[in-house]
Amino acid sequence: MITFAGVGKRYQAGTWAVHDVSFEIAAGEFVAVLGESGSGKTTLLKMVNRLVEPTEGTIIVDGKSVRETDPVELRRTIGYVIQHVGLLPHLTIGANVAMVPKLLGWDPAKTSARVEELLALVGLPEMSQRYPDQLSGGQRQRIGVARALAAKSKIMLLDEPFGGLDPITRVALQTELKKIHEELALTTVMVTHDMVEALTLADRIAIVFRGVLKQVGTPSELLAHPADPYVAQLMGMARQQAAQLASLSA
Repeated sequence: MITFAGVGKRYQAGTWAVHDVSFEIAAGEFVAVLGESGSGKTTLLKMVNRLVEPTEGTIIVDGKSVRETDPVELRRTIGYVIQHVGLLPHLTIGANVAMVPKLLGWDPAKTSARVEELLALVGLPEMSQRYPDQLSGGQRQRIGVARALAAKSKIMLLDEPFGGLDPITRVALQTELKKIHEELALTTVMVTHDMVEALTLADRIAIVFRGVLKQVGTPSELLAHPADPYVAQLMGMARQQAAQLASLSA
């Protein structure tokens, strides 16, 4: 579904934000891109929908290079959720969710039905006529997911979608996201710096450090066979945290 082949991004200062990244994401997979702040993970994500243009390499989505697709058209077919959602405050929730279908020329009845379907999917069926500032942070994140799915996208890109939320809301939304991913058979790519989030949600994890892809593997593979000292350090921290929690209930 998504292939990175020798992908890199260098900015004007000359440093590589991402360099020579190659790996594949299969249809229906949930992949977390894990790394510390400044590691290049958001740049990598934004190159998929051409919010950032790669300096080198090729990204193929569903068999076609993203360079061969108009960036606006590409973004209308790929769901994209960011930490602060970006809902338009002067539009109702229903109007926010309906934005992309309207841009694609869907008729009003089809658009209205899709909005109703998605609000039910994210557990907010009565919110259509409310405005963003009338919702909690967690509710706005749910609406952000609904909007990203409005045009029946099969690919979902998420950039730190749960940052800034309280722990209870965060875990609830993680569970909801995983459920939506499975029910709709989405291909999901999520950027995070939270190890527990990556280990518990993702089918596979791509670990990035200073723009370089260190390892891609399932959570169990990374824990059992870290292929790089940085990966080993991260997995060691995860084991330490798990042991500390276990000791509290001993």
